Amino acid sequence: MKFKTVNPATEEVIAEHETLSRAELTFVAQYTKDAFYSWKETPLQDRTKLIKKLAEVLLRSKQKYAQLMTIEMGKPIKNAIAEIEKCAWAADVYADNAKDWLKEEIVDADGKKHAVVFEPLGVVLAIMPWNFPFWQALRCAIPALITGNTMILKHSNQVPQCALAIEDIFRESGFPENVFRTIIADHQSTEELAASDTITAISLTGSTEAGMKFGEIAGRTIKKVVLELGGSDPFIILEDADIAATAKQAAASRTINAGQSCISAKRFIVHEKIEEQFTHAFAEEMQKLVVGNPADEKTQIGPLINHDAVNKTDAQVNDALQRGAKVVCGGSRLQQPGFFYPPTVLVNVQRNARVVKEEVFAPIGPIIKFKTDDEAIMIANELEFGLGASVWTKDLERGERIARKIDAGTVFINSIVKSDPRMPFGGTKKSGLGRELSHYGLKEFVNIKGINVYEHQ
Repeated sequence: MKFKTVNPATEEVIAEHETLSRAELTFVAQYTKDAFYSWKETPLQDRTKLIKKLAEVLLRSKQKYAQLMTIEMGKPIKNAIAEIEKCAWAADVYADNAKDWLKEEIVDADGKKHAVVFEPLGVVLAIMPWNFPFWQALRCAIPALITGNTMILKHSNQVPQCALAIEDIFRESGFPENVFRTIIADHQSTEELAASDTITAISLTGSTEAGMKFGEIAGRTIKKVVLELGGSDPFIILEDADIAATAKQAAASRTINAGQSCISAKRFIVHEKIEEQFTHAFAEEMQKLVVGNPADEKTQIGPLINHDAVNKTDAQVNDALQRGAKVVCGGSRLQQPGFFYPPTVLVNVQRNARVVKEEVFAPIGPIIKFKTDDEAIMIANELEFGLGASVWTKDLERGERIARKIDAGTVFINSIVKSDPRMPFGGTKKSGLGRELSHYGLKEFVNIKGINVYEHQ
């Protein structure tokens, strides 16, 4: 099957690509499985050196890789460069810590020796989205490979050049052939590959619907699975928060990647005493942001990914307006080439509106009032999502009390939600299953084996 990719900033065709046949996919999978048997025996010290080399290759060519992102999915070039730098940082963190994180554990039990060891599983199939083309793929690949697994990357067909570049990066870094492979495939073939005996584990970042589908495949075939899915993160602002500083951070969080981020703030839950002041400050910050050509270093907000994304955003905003919401700024697509939607602030938003209940992949900021801490917690927890959350207050003890009552995989106090290779990342409820990053993510795709030694009787 052939398909074309389109530059979302210009609506011009970039290139035409062709998906692999089922036979070609079978060969790639078998090559990757064969590579596993020698890769798992490669000393950890040697695998670590290659991960270090990976970081060097990323940094050396960061401008080139960033430009691929900018062209294929519209990420502003400064943000794209920062994404590559973050990937290199993650590689360094794992290279520096893998020895300690994978160190066998000695347990005091009833025998002569009891050890817990961590062994690789096999071939990991990584199914990744377009919005952070390098970061999403590499934050999965780096820990999986350093533990001794091999990997097949099935990336979004929105970003095939990025996907192929990632395979080249591993090759340039000196990894053995077939330890990491990229495939260009359709949905049906990917599902069949996921269910095959060649694949040992599945990691998917994507929509809740995609997570359900591949979670079902993993369950039916008894494979380990990690799912990092959608979110509608609450951004809770207490009455003692610094309004100007919080509004600035709110705008930054809501417009990450033009709002196309699972961990961007999506519901602004504001104490009624400061709602009017915060709304004014928030709208001012949103309107300051530069929307335009993502190749321009001055641009802060690029386009949405495609025409369907713009239409869905329009429908979500219009639904809120029909339910009584009011537009403070933005509110409709920009009339120019490209899939641009301006930063938008909505007030008087009902909690059953689509911009609240659904994951909105656009720079739309709905504001919801609350009176008490318990009400704020209830509003934060009432959706099916539980990825991230943030609480803004000068009272750190109060902020932490609220944070501990929020159903989410990660909560920040006085900071926007972000991923860090030193901390676990993932969601609860329909936002995901399992964890990525830190030593917790490192151990998702290992066999935790107990070795028990007793004296011969």
